[in-house]
Amino acid sequence: MDWQALPPLTALRAFAALAETGGTAAAGARLNVSHAAVSQQVKQLEAHLGVALVDRTGRQLRLTAEGRDLADALNLGFGAIARAVETLTGADADRPLQISATPSFAAHWLMPCLSAFRQAHPQIDLMIDPTPQLVEMEPGSIDIALRYGTGQWPGLEAALLFRSPIVAVAAPQLVDGKQIDSPADLAALPWLQEFGTNEASDWLRRRGVVKERAAGLVQVPGNLLLDGLRNGQGVAVTVREWVRQDIAAGRLRLLFEDAEDSGYYIVTRPGVLRAPAKAFVTWLRRQARETVFCE
Repeated sequence: MDWQALPPLTALRAFAALAETGGTAAAGARLNVSHAAVSQQVKQLEAHLGVALVDRTGRQLRLTAEGRDLADALNLGFGAIARAVETLTGADADRPLQISATPSFAAHWLMPCLSAFRQAHPQIDLMIDPTPQLVEMEPGSIDIALRYGTGQWPGLEAALLFRSPIVAVAAPQLVDGKQIDSPADLAALPWLQEFGTNEASDWLRRRGVVKERAAGLVQVPGNLLLDGLRNGQGVAVTVREWVRQDIAAGRLRLLFEDAEDSGYYIVTRPGVLRAPAKAFVTWLRRQARETVFCE
């Protein structure tokens, strides 16, 4: 690495703080310097690089495209440094391991299996955040996210936990006697959807169904979706693994299944994981190998 070609660290810190907070005053407060000092450091950084990093033409400062690229790189770099320092000094030893997962994943897979991890690692405190939102994985917050998709989340590392396609299902009593040959035929039926998501609308739209659902939509927490499905309250799209047993037992009928190569992934920030996170990832992989769906 050509160290002499790199800009001064103080200028990089000032710009990273500005990008994170959105203003020189807030950045100065983070760094315990004046807003004028932050502004001067950012201007010196722009002069060093020969590109504009901040658009100052409006009432509020905005990052240029080059500024956003540098901010993303600095966020990764300084985040990795912060985590390494925490690990080396033991500063994060008492911080609970924070896990983000969708409510469905937490209810149907993680919580039924979690007693095995607690028995093996009673000294590790856990904080599980069941949310359908795609949370930011900032240093000092979420350690591990369990996300459904194809493994593409820019700036993050993703390792496949298990594959499971998306399916459209309903209780037999809801669809008996109805001709369902295409996704468009489902628009006349009531729908259920996990609260905080657009799963139903997105699934129908991807299949060319643009007409409004005639029977409406009910949004429920992820842990209640299966109860509503079994009771015949609507059609839903969900991960096949969550309804595998219900389909086999005849409680739900498989209507459509995606051929997409998707699944649940273990998502982390780049860099070395702290010890509790390593232990949790190792356990997740072993648990997925032994049995995908915990009985």
